[in-house]
Amino acid sequence: MATKNGATTTPGIQLGLAENWPQFALLVLINAFVGGMVGIERTVVPLIGAEEFHIASTTLVVSFIVSFGMVKALANLVSGQLADHWGRKRVLVLGWLFGLPVPFMIIAAPSWSWIIAANALLGINQGLAWSMTVIMKVDLVGPRSRGLAVGLNEFAGYLAVGVTAFVTGYLASEYGLRPAPIYLGIGYAVLGALLSILAVRDTRDHVRLEASSRPEQPPSIGFREVFTLTSFRDRNLFAASQAGLVNNLNDGMSWGIFPLFFASFGLGVERIGILKAIYPATWGILQIATGPLSDRWGRKGLIVCGMWVQAAGLFLTALTRQFEWWLVASLLIGLGTAMVYPSLIVAVSDAAHPAWRARALSVYRFWRDLGYAIGALMAGLIADRFGLGAAIASVAALTFLSGVVVAALMREGSP
Repeated sequence: MATKNGATTTPGIQLGLAENWPQFALLVLINAFVGGMVGIERTVVPLIGAEEFHIASTTLVVSFIVSFGMVKALANLVSGQLADHWGRKRVLVLGWLFGLPVPFMIIAAPSWSWIIAANALLGINQGLAWSMTVIMKVDLVGPRSRGLAVGLNEFAGYLAVGVTAFVTGYLASEYGLRPAPIYLGIGYAVLGALLSILAVRDTRDHVRLEASSRPEQPPSIGFREVFTLTSFRDRNLFAASQAGLVNNLNDGMSWGIFPLFFASFGLGVERIGILKAIYPATWGILQIATGPLSDRWGRKGLIVCGMWVQAAGLFLTALTRQFEWWLVASLLIGLGTAMVYPSLIVAVSDAAHPAWRARALSVYRFWRDLGYAIGALMAGLIADRFGLGAAIASVAALTFLSGVVVAALMREGSP
């Protein structure tokens, strides 16, 4: 075993971004397709519920996000265990097989129950496929460049969410809510599945190499212990898990509530598409910077400040009534999320041994993506009783408090 330019090497297997850039770049592209699958829904699906199926209840409109969040959280929970037993590539391919029917179901849906079922399949697709792209990139680069690896992964995924949300908003304004905007999803699903089957290579040998270079060898640790450590026993992992849950709680709220909130003030679908695109596009692009910054500055400060910046953007959205202010608010929410998202994943990776890192990440992602369901359901119930603005403000307050928890509990770790 030797060390070259900060990357550990052995014959045939090396750790480092430069040493593995072809596979790394391929996984970045595949995760863009994964993100695009969510992007096809960000603008148009809540409006399909309200305008085509004439659903008056906000709680019922956001039910598709609840099904998505619940199923994605459970898929995340098993993804790490499956990855350790079956290999990363097989789980990635399986995720795409579940994603293939989704755009066809949305296009053909004769009732809202079809949309809910399609989003259950989308949740499995996202839970398995996105989890594997993250885990495989972390496997490839080793400990020194985790922030950069996660930043690039999330950049690709959420930039694709934003671009697709914008394009679908434009297509919907020109051609209607269905089917034209959803055709993008067919292309994403087919290309993602083909590349995963034909070109991706598994990364379990990279994990073995990194584990062999660690001086400490942990005792055998089961999934139940990994779950309890990540959920509440380890203070860093608990702080990260609750912040991840609240981060996606406010994202789930914005997914379902924002289009209805903006439309209630007379905003057209094209301008709603712009607002729905700015947030994830800002989030995606800035992770190119915030991921590496977490390697240099540490994780905790970015997480705390990021949660508070998100809260400021959410309060600004709730308290204003003009497109220009909503645009500023969307930029703030995107900036805060970019600070938080890669830093949380890397904080979990720092705290977990390579031998059980995939399972720790899967538990973290379980709690994080459960936030989609909790946020959509909570926001829908509050909106039905007190109004859409009250739902947004309530989630803003919860986001601020989550940052306080991280400030109080998390200890800065080292990669």
